[in-house]
Amino acid sequence: MSDSARTTTDSFDLDAYLDRIGWAGERRPDAAALRGVHLAHQRAVPFENLDALGGGAPSLELADLMAKLVHGRRRGGYCYEHNTLFAAALEALGFRVTRLAARVVIGAERFEDRPRTHMALLVEAPGDPRPYLADVGFGAIGCLLEPVPLLADTEFRGAGRRHRLVHAPHPGPLEMWVLEAYEGREDPSEGSWAAQYAFTLEPFEQSDYEVINWHVATNPRSPFSRRPYVQFLTPDGHVLLDGDRFTETRADGTVTERKLTDGDEVRRLLAGDFGIDVPEGLSLLG
Repeated sequence: MSDSARTTTDSFDLDAYLDRIGWAGERRPDAAALRGVHLAHQRAVPFENLDALGGGAPSLELADLMAKLVHGRRRGGYCYEHNTLFAAALEALGFRVTRLAARVVIGAERFEDRPRTHMALLVEAPGDPRPYLADVGFGAIGCLLEPVPLLADTEFRGAGRRHRLVHAPHPGPLEMWVLEAYEGREDPSEGSWAAQYAFTLEPFEQSDYEVINWHVATNPRSPFSRRPYVQFLTPDGHVLLDGDRFTETRADGTVTERKLTDGDEVRRLLAGDFGIDVPEGLSLLG
């Protein structure tokens, strides 16, 4: 174990984390445990940007993440918080983790036009020849519910969702990987593959995420500093709050949407459907 990984595990309470996500499986660094812990985290901890909406960048210190996402129980976070915490859990279980930075390319015509603002993880298990892409902090319905092997042009199905990794042209010396999600129903005529984010395998450090985190949370042009953005898995699908729009997507692909009228309604929705206690004094709809 590296010195950095040892420092991480020494300051991390694995028992409390696993209790928070409801994982009671075998604590060993293999593919089955990786899939199980990944899915359990996704089902237990919501994605939310309320700290950024309140005008500040959330702390990425492990003690603060434990207090907010684990011991607090009725808060979530966004990608840097989720994946920093998840990486610590994986290292405590014995996995090797490389922290990556990705370009979110949903709807982009050119990948290069999007900056690297998303954190993802490359995970290696002892004795397993192929690493996995893991990510419990992507704030979109195309997010991974289970990790996928780092293998191009192969479809993976996990927890009811379909993903694949492909290569994209890239002028640099490293291969550009793209995570794609299948959008639509099982009938091929009603769905298609959509790029979610693009990344290389260059390692990023905590200091890199501190800068990116501050930029994304405080830049007035960032969507996370301007409106509430919250998502969560439900037993039957996925719910999303984006500004004053609440969208529910069921497992069969049915989508319902409604507009919320005021901040009090948003607060009630967050407390009920998302299990989030909104910080005192936070304005939710401007």
